[in-house]
Amino acid sequence: MSTEGQSGDDLEDRVTSFLRRNFPQIQMHGGSASITNIDRESGEVDIQLSGACSGCGISPMTIQAIKARMTQEIPEVEKVNADTGMDGGGHGGGMSPSFPGETSDDDAEEDEGPQAPF
Repeated sequence: MSTEGQSGDDLEDRVTSFLRRNFPQIQMHGGSASITNIDRESGEVDIQLSGACSGCGISPMTIQAIKARMTQEIPEVEKVNADTGMDGGGHGGGMSPSFPGETSDDDAEEDEGPQAPF
């Protein structure tokens, strides 16, 4: 019934390897990314960005890139929740990143914002 045996450990290893391989700049800039939870049944992965990531101006872009790439590269992952811990809360807390096009300002449509460096 449980998939946590060999394949469960493999999923965690693949997510960890994905973070190391695709986002070495997190660690190079004094931050860290760790897995806080993997729900194998729903395919949800919770990631905590900490250290220099908390309050970093490009954290929203890093989160966006992690979410997009991880769901593409690891078929079992359906959804990624990432938290920077800005409010000290738990799951779903932290910084609520805004991405280009997600503002209520009329003139914000013209501003695409900075692009991710990766």
